[in-house]
Amino acid sequence: QVLLVESGGGLVQAGGSLRLSCAASERTFSTYYMGWFRQAPGKEREFVAAITTGRSTFYVDSAKGRFTISRDNAKNTVYLQMNSLKPEDTAVYYCAASRSSRGLVTTSGYECWGQGTQVTVSS
Repeated sequence: QVLLVESGGGLVQAGGSLRLSCAASERTFSTYYMGWFRQAPGKEREFVAAITTGRSTFYVDSAKGRFTISRDNAKNTVYLQMNSLKPEDTAVYYCAASRSSRGLVTTSGYECWGQGTQVTVSS
């Protein structure tokens, strides 16, 4: 299994930006489908964005136009650039990896998970 380590979370004012990073331990990182999820207190973990091995991207409607997922296979890293942040974006953000393209918008579609990074957006 691939080890995933997220970083880049923090406290930001509404309207601000953050860039999350997720570094993978696996040398075959380029063969993994990668996703970002988030979980707010008292809520279920929800899909935010995904990127395929061919760099196709998918987003939850609330993230479209504000968030951008990207990957750097040379650095074994996937990023989530978050702009125009809102208080409702406050959550723990997790990155996830999958060998399969099935179910990329669901938590069950991923085999490996990072430990999460906290994002707090103040109003």
